[in-house]
Amino acid sequence: MADAIDFDEMNRTVIREFHESGGKAGGVFEGKPLVLVHHTGAKSGTVRIAPLVPLLDGDRIFIFASKGGADTNPDWYHNLVAHPDTVVELGTESFPVTARVLAGAERDDVYAKQSAVQPQFGEYQRKTERLIPVIELQRP
Repeated sequence: MADAIDFDEMNRTVIREFHESGGKAGGVFEGKPLVLVHHTGAKSGTVRIAPLVPLLDGDRIFIFASKGGADTNPDWYHNLVAHPDTVVELGTESFPVTARVLAGAERDDVYAKQSAVQPQFGEYQRKTERLIPVIELQRP
């Protein structure tokens, strides 16, 4: 039987690499844009950090609650819905944002753009019956 992936350890490694290299990481994130999204637990109140592959569109930042195509949304998504005002790290910058969940055609257009540049996102949507949420991280 294969060993289970320790996502907490993987995230710690990615976050450390991100900080040590000015906003880049290796492994599954090699050569991809990366954003660190701080989020506060909806129930626990604990602050955590999620490393995510965003779509950077001009000054706009979009993230995707894909969870690799799982049938449930990632915890960070629920946390951002409960506490939308947060902080992100992009490159060497850290700044406040407000998370806004996209809907309808706007969501579909942004998800299609992400799938075009990061094809694994199209695969994630095909693997699940849920509509993968798209979130814009808006600067004030």
